[in-house]
Amino acid sequence: MTKDDVLSGQVLLIDKPLHWTSFQAVNKLRWEIRQAFNIKKIKVGHAGTLDPLATGLLVICTGKMTKQINIFQGQIKEYTGTFVLGSTTPSYDLETEIDQTYPTEHISEALIHETTKQFIGDIEQYPPVFSAIKKDGKRLYEFARAGETVEIKSRTVHISEFEITSINGNSVEFRVVCSKGTYIRSLANDFGKALNSGAHLSVLRRTKIGDFSVDNAVTPEKFIEQLASE
Repeated sequence: MTKDDVLSGQVLLIDKPLHWTSFQAVNKLRWEIRQAFNIKKIKVGHAGTLDPLATGLLVICTGKMTKQINIFQGQIKEYTGTFVLGSTTPSYDLETEIDQTYPTEHISEALIHETTKQFIGDIEQYPPVFSAIKKDGKRLYEFARAGETVEIKSRTVHISEFEITSINGNSVEFRVVCSKGTYIRSLANDFGKALNSGAHLSVLRRTKIGDFSVDNAVTPEKFIEQLASE
């Protein structure tokens, strides 16, 4: 990759590490690219946020390819991860502590597999209160962290595939293919309710965005190594 390549526009497939924000990943790569090619200013952006507690595919665009970000954002996504049955958290994942527990004795493997069918196709979903969606100029998580309640409207999302890949006690591993705007944390919460219990998300990894796969992605550290070698 040359300076001209970067400026004319590149699509970089990055495997985001755990605890990194998508913003941090973009800033880190922008800084490294500027240093490597002695560029004062360059556009760098990502095509779809990943939560800090999620890992996996970030599509990062440079230069003129940033104009394609909206197209990439609209493509279908694939995720894998783990739901934990029998307990919920306010954030629907491990960002917050467990606040309620529920019985799970009635839940069989057959019921878990059967319940996935309720979530195939167009579904109504409420975004988590701990999310970056804006309302009245503030992020929802700002209201949540301040202990303020706020009305959240549901949104229609599409799930084309929902597969249970492993069940180990209350830990349920899954694969989901879904539309833009789908919150897997909300899916975990709704899935628990559908089982007459509770659930939260403990692991999440984005594996695909459209035709882009995490199998072809590199970590930020590996990308920096490649920059140095070039």
